[in-house]
Amino acid sequence: MSTNKNLLAKGLKYLFGALPLMFIGPSVIYNAFMNKHTNWHYLVLVIGCGICITSVFLAFKGLQTMMKALFDGNL
Repeated sequence: MSTNKNLLAKGLKYLFGALPLMFIGPSVIYNAFMNKHTNWHYLVLVIGCGICITSVFLAFKGLQTMMKALFDGNL
């Protein structure tokens, strides 16, 4: 059983893409809750939630791709 290095690199790229979003998303949500007095509150909250959902999706996709690379796609 050999490792598909190209697929493993692709999975790592997904995980490294998700890493900054894991910190940016909650920061944006916190900023939205601290500025409830502005009209932009809901828009910033939706953007923060979208960033968090994107982060979870990218992390899942990266782990799934890495598992396919390590186990020859026989999952």
